[in-house]
Amino acid sequence: MNFTRRNFIKACAVSTAMLTAGCSVNKSGTQTESQKLNKSDADSWVKSVCRYCGTGCGVLIGVTNGKVIAVKGDPDNEVNKGLLCAKGYYLPQILTADDRITQPLVKKNGKFVETSWEEAMNLITEKFSNAIDEYGPASVGFYGSGQALAEEEYVANKLFKGAIGSNNVEGNPRLCMASAVGGYTTTFGADEPMGAYEDFEHADVFFIIGSNMAECHPVLFARLTDKKRQDPHTKIIIADPRRHRSHKIADISVPFKPGTDLALLNAMAYVIIEEGLTDEDFIAKHTSFSNGQAKITYDQFKEFIKDFTPEFAEKKTNLSVDRIRELARIFAEPGKNTMSMWTMGINQRVAGVWANNMLHNLHLLTGKICRPGSTPFSLTGQPSACGSVREVGALCHLLPGHRGVANAKHREEIAKIWGISADRISPKPGYHTMQLFQKCVDGDVKALWVMCTNPAQSLPNATHYNPGLEKTFLVVAETYHPTLTSKYADVVLPAALWCEKEGVYGNTERRTQHLAKAIDPPGEARPDLDMLIDFAHRLGYGSLFQYDGPEDVWNEYLKCTTGTDMELATYQSLKEAHGIQWPVKDHKGIQGTVRRFIGGEDPYIKEKGKIDFYAKPDNRAVIFARPYKEGEEMPDAEYPFCLTTGRILEHWHTGTMTGKCPALNRAVPSSYVEVHSKDATQLGIKNGDIVRLVSRRGSVELPVQVERPGIPQPGMLFATWFEADRLVNSVTIDAVDPGSKEPEFKICAVRVEKV
Repeated sequence: MNFTRRNFIKACAVSTAMLTAGCSVNKSGTQTESQKLNKSDADSWVKSVCRYCGTGCGVLIGVTNGKVIAVKGDPDNEVNKGLLCAKGYYLPQILTADDRITQPLVKKNGKFVETSWEEAMNLITEKFSNAIDEYGPASVGFYGSGQALAEEEYVANKLFKGAIGSNNVEGNPRLCMASAVGGYTTTFGADEPMGAYEDFEHADVFFIIGSNMAECHPVLFARLTDKKRQDPHTKIIIADPRRHRSHKIADISVPFKPGTDLALLNAMAYVIIEEGLTDEDFIAKHTSFSNGQAKITYDQFKEFIKDFTPEFAEKKTNLSVDRIRELARIFAEPGKNTMSMWTMGINQRVAGVWANNMLHNLHLLTGKICRPGSTPFSLTGQPSACGSVREVGALCHLLPGHRGVANAKHREEIAKIWGISADRISPKPGYHTMQLFQKCVDGDVKALWVMCTNPAQSLPNATHYNPGLEKTFLVVAETYHPTLTSKYADVVLPAALWCEKEGVYGNTERRTQHLAKAIDPPGEARPDLDMLIDFAHRLGYGSLFQYDGPEDVWNEYLKCTTGTDMELATYQSLKEAHGIQWPVKDHKGIQGTVRRFIGGEDPYIKEKGKIDFYAKPDNRAVIFARPYKEGEEMPDAEYPFCLTTGRILEHWHTGTMTGKCPALNRAVPSSYVEVHSKDATQLGIKNGDIVRLVSRRGSVELPVQVERPGIPQPGMLFATWFEADRLVNSVTIDAVDPGSKEPEFKICAVRVEKV
């Protein structure tokens, strides 16, 4: 069989047709295709959660003789109802890869040698202690992950911020979701969506922008296609500069010019106001207005938006005036429910927070919010970016329970729970991700612990930061070796993987889920939680870290959420349930909250049906007047192409896991760059040719795919970035959004050279 990508997709039942069938037949009690593929006689089936994207699919892990032999979808989990995508189906293969490390490694004379845990931890303790004593707490840092367990990130956060006194705690969600956080917190006063996946079944209109759900969130795409099949009147709008697999079900495709979506969103707001499609009663009762520096009036906002006519947007976006008006009318149609969804195409921008605000604006202007089927809903990239970083507070400016380090009251509240003096927590935010790695280059950060992530491959302008990784004492807690990051490490600690440990994830829809341990880790590999607690004791902070396991950690963390807008469920409840959506009032029960800010669903609002944005001091959501801004680096005569990067169905992030699965590798063996046929003709290149992409920062050589599997616009390129040997992030730009500090992966200028 010619194992092409097309054959692979067909075999794994993740084409659009099979996704639709998978969801619908499952509801009648018949096995989905993915379940059939996973049919196996296991001794036991252990409840868990998929290791990949932020959808949070429930899985059942089949174990025989202490080994994982199969994974299938959990039919009792409301997220996926038994359906899995290809990556989830192949999860067992990531456990037995040849490059798994099972014993600590220490670099001696430039080479890695196996050592004992005692020697490795003594060395780490010595280096961190010396740095703290000589250069102060700010000389050390921690870089974590939205793939880690909540308990792991909580302990790391407490250790560095509360015990050591360093706010240099960051994680890779800074690279993907920070702008969504900024959008939610500035508009509504609290992070994370108020809606839920259940809104899919109630929505009449889906406005999807900057997101390829078919490949990046395939099980949610299945739910979307099932909704369309059951209700053909459902309108699906997909706005994206590149045509991709998700467009197969679109009623309207909106191919705006890269980097110009802010013009589109403001123009939609213009039309909504001009044509009287606003919900004036909702606006009067539930919103306020701001220009980002001060409050403004509704009339002042109307004056501001007058500059963003459809004619203005047409010149910027290359969309017609009629199309822009049509989009606004469909979005705002009275009596219809509208759900907007987005991910990295909106977030990974130097104006990512503004773009998020503008999407929220559309819902607030039309009153299409806080009711079934009407909600702005960001899609999360990693399995626990919400639960393990955003909620836990494992970023340089945060504390657990949606608190901030700059807030004295918040510091006091957390210090009391942690058993420390409040002045132990610095009021000054630490280094955000790009600063943190620049400070390694500058020599200001002397020691860094990296857990469950691969920044040498995932950072933008990645090779710029390699000298910092070399000069900093680097600890990498990792499952596989070598990775582009672990090769720079001074110590590599063998980490237990996914089902080899117990803990909690939190997904896109505020659903907290327990992952049970299914098997023991190989060799001397340990859970990251055990490593961090051991490290804390060796540093002399043992009295603050008296935990017997993840449940003890969770019980302490639970106190951090008591009385906040995100009260969580108890550990025992999570073990019994198949996910519980917070807030859970007083931590009682397993019912959870489907939608926030609406009485009758949100337990913090007594009056049924009342909308109350209680996270804001005036109980009003903010409609922002945000100006137009393009990318930091747009194409020019020297670098005439706009490069954007992204994920595909078969591979995930840096490929350290999906690269272990033979079928996934056969389907897509290497990274590539998509080129429009007009550009290919002009450049004299064809499918399979190798081209060099050159930016102001670096270059990378990639094979060409002409208009397949996606179709970028003329002048635009799309590249995957999962392959370590073809480091696409040597080219991308490290400019950041000044509000969220999230880098602009989606837009940079390059030229193309035929090799």
